[in-house]
Amino acid sequence: MNVAQPTLSQKIKALEDRHQAVLFEGRRPPLKLTPTGRELFALTQRMFATSLEIDELLGESVGTAFRSIRIGSDSPTYAARLAEALIRAHPETVMEVRIQNARETLRQLQDSKVDVAIVSDPPMDGQFFYEPLFADYLNIAVPAGHPLAQAGVFPLAALAGERLLIRETASKTRAASERLMSMANVSPARVMELHSREAIREAIALGLGVSMFFSSDCPPDQRIALLRPDRQADGIQLTGYLVCPVDRRRMPAMRCVLEAAEPLKALSPLPLHSPRRSNLN
Repeated sequence: MNVAQPTLSQKIKALEDRHQAVLFEGRRPPLKLTPTGRELFALTQRMFATSLEIDELLGESVGTAFRSIRIGSDSPTYAARLAEALIRAHPETVMEVRIQNARETLRQLQDSKVDVAIVSDPPMDGQFFYEPLFADYLNIAVPAGHPLAQAGVFPLAALAGERLLIRETASKTRAASERLMSMANVSPARVMELHSREAIREAIALGLGVSMFFSSDCPPDQRIALLRPDRQADGIQLTGYLVCPVDRRRMPAMRCVLEAAEPLKALSPLPLHSPRRSNLN
């Protein structure tokens, strides 16, 4: 900020005194904003975003260069693809990528802990801009030595004799798997819960059971066979969106992210439908 720490502290204190408002909880790090401080932070973010839009409109834009970006995602595959595309286009960019489930990723975006997120089937909220990035379907992952490994298709009825490896309750993959089994009126013989894709893939490779993955979440592995289920149901498919705050949509960094993401749409396992943006344009 090119401001000495004592000077900054004095300015914060003067602002609080002038308006009789407490913006920070205490003065020792790590500093935390009070509820009033959080509201002010959100307002100033919108103010600076509008200022940048005005600069761009009047030809005073700093251009498309940007120094850093924080990405949150519930899809490791698409997070890596987006990071690679951004680094290729802007080699000097400092980047941070956080991988969590969809709910935690969206919370990180709401709390301004990431700048942009890749989120599966997020709830529509007027404060965010949504751009569809990929659409996907469920596969059944089995060990390479499984009797059905070479069949190409997995009959869902066969789950009645399998141990099913599943994600945590909040997982979109688990919710879709449970809907598919409910549609097929089948229950697995046993269930084992693991809390990461990586752990489930290793467990499958070791012969502990079978699982369901969206195709982009299970890269090729000679120890694992991916089979299409013999039935798919409407509503079981997953759509991943690139999400950012509406008031940051036209900022240079966001424009760069959207440009980098555009070629990734061609890698979508299923055709993309029209954006679910309603009045968010």
